Amino acid sequence: MLSIGSIVLTVEDIGRAGDFWREALGYVNRSEPSEDWVILDPPGKAHWAAPGASLALSVTGYPQHYPPRIHLDLYAEDQAAEIERLLALGAREVDWDHYPEGADWVVLEDTEGNRFCVVQTGPYPQP
Repeated sequence: MLSIGSIVLTVEDIGRAGDFWREALGYVNRSEPSEDWVILDPPGKAHWAAPGASLALSVTGYPQHYPPRIHLDLYAEDQAAEIERLLALGAREVDWDHYPEGADWVVLEDTEGNRFCVVQTGPYPQP
């Protein structure tokens, strides 16, 4: 049976991207990063096959594609607070006009232009 081990994001600056995603997710380096590769694991993940998807960052030199064909959905019980925190870490808001009425997600991008959504999972705000 297959399972997702790592999700790989293409980046231009491995240090900047690593700093962002370690702070955003609370992940840690699996081992010392190289110039073009690092794998970030959930804290306490003792073995590569342990539960919990890892996030790998890869400098490939390929240009980003817009819109991207894959993105992360990050779940948040307090979406507004998480968005504020992520913006302070260097995330950027994406000017995206395709939200349906009542959307429970907001599209952001990381320091390298990789898009992700912050999805409200906790109590929904009252109108």
